[in-house]
Amino acid sequence: MQQQEDGSLVNSDLDRQVAGGNGSSSSAPYIFVRSLWKVFGRNPERVLQPEFADKDKTFFQSEFGNVVGLRDVNFEVSKGETFVIMGLSGSGKSTLVRCLLRLIDPTAGEINIAGEDITKMTDKELVDFRRAKIAMVFQHYGLMPHRNVLDNASWGLEVQGVTKEERYERTRKTLDIVGLAGWENSYPRQLSGGMQQRVGLARALVVNTDILLMDEPFSGLDPLIRRQMQDELLNLQTELQKTIVFITHDLNEALKLGDHIAIMHDGAVAQIGSPEDIVLRPEDEYVGDFTQDVRLESVLTASKVMVSPKATVMGRQGPRAALHTIGESDGDVGWVVDSRGKYVGLLTIASAERALRAGVKRFDEAWDYVEREYLPVSPSTSFDSLIPIAMSSDHPIPVVDSQNALVGEVHRGALAEALAETTTVDNDYAANAAENAAIAADKESNEN
Repeated sequence: MQQQEDGSLVNSDLDRQVAGGNGSSSSAPYIFVRSLWKVFGRNPERVLQPEFADKDKTFFQSEFGNVVGLRDVNFEVSKGETFVIMGLSGSGKSTLVRCLLRLIDPTAGEINIAGEDITKMTDKELVDFRRAKIAMVFQHYGLMPHRNVLDNASWGLEVQGVTKEERYERTRKTLDIVGLAGWENSYPRQLSGGMQQRVGLARALVVNTDILLMDEPFSGLDPLIRRQMQDELLNLQTELQKTIVFITHDLNEALKLGDHIAIMHDGAVAQIGSPEDIVLRPEDEYVGDFTQDVRLESVLTASKVMVSPKATVMGRQGPRAALHTIGESDGDVGWVVDSRGKYVGLLTIASAERALRAGVKRFDEAWDYVEREYLPVSPSTSFDSLIPIAMSSDHPIPVVDSQNALVGEVHRGALAEALAETTTVDNDYAANAAENAAIAADKESNEN
């Protein structure tokens, strides 16, 4: 988290983007892909020759009979982030995730995961790596019909040679995490689609790998169940902090789940960025068309508009100190935090004055004067959720991090200003796109 000149706090990862990468980090990326190609057909290496650098996939298919599945793909994934790869059918996203596991071998390029180049691994090293480092969640569950939920979910541990007693103990705990406690003895045919997918998720989680690869895991579910599974994944990720590579063709799903998103087109990466980058700053016409119907309120988050807390009151302080702090801030409320900086609640001037008259010495001995039900939001809370809160209160909205430490506040006016600014950005892009189209049309007319 860093502070801008205007006082606002931003998540620095949100605004960083490296060409061909997901945003720089002080530590090495956990997954590192460089110049990755996958060409199907005979003599695939000829496609990589420099003289064909400007040719498209149609040329290679018609001239050589080669199909280019991946074309010079580059990206990085930080440890603990959810990296979404999205695109339409035929864009190369499923080919990419299979290359990451080397279920298919790439034609050229580097795939470095957790410091190891998997393109150079022997078959035995690759099997050991898959068992220890990566778990996969598939679209079609892959459950064995003759096994109950407990045995299906514990299958990965069984392959690893874990004793029956230990694997059942670990699996029961994991089933509880994904909401399947009590269903251990049921069979796949007795479960709904969403419950079957939870079994698949439990099977991936129970082996406790650092990385999850999820290939369109929710695309076969009904819309309501799909949203529930997305919410479940977000909750699990907050707790477990896995490194997730998530494949989808659904832009709304990508925007909801992804810390960073790679949009693929014809085997190449068209753009990589945060959800906000993708929607507000499309780099080409393809991405612009892809995102033109996205509601900004669903993409913009509190991190864009929150500012430093203007009046923070320690719980050990009394009403005189609180009134001074609030008065210095030119506001009418302060945020009360405990000795560790954890958010407790909201304190109004009126409440502080009542506490003073009552002879209160410390607020941590008289919490009744603090509005503890005034709930905070996280930096990732969308405008969709912020706007109703802002409209129902005259006070700012407190913002806390994952440890409940107070990190900022959001003001109602800032929400309106941000939406106005992004609408201008959107209109600017449309104007530039129209101008570029006109120039291209004039050029074509002159050539003819």
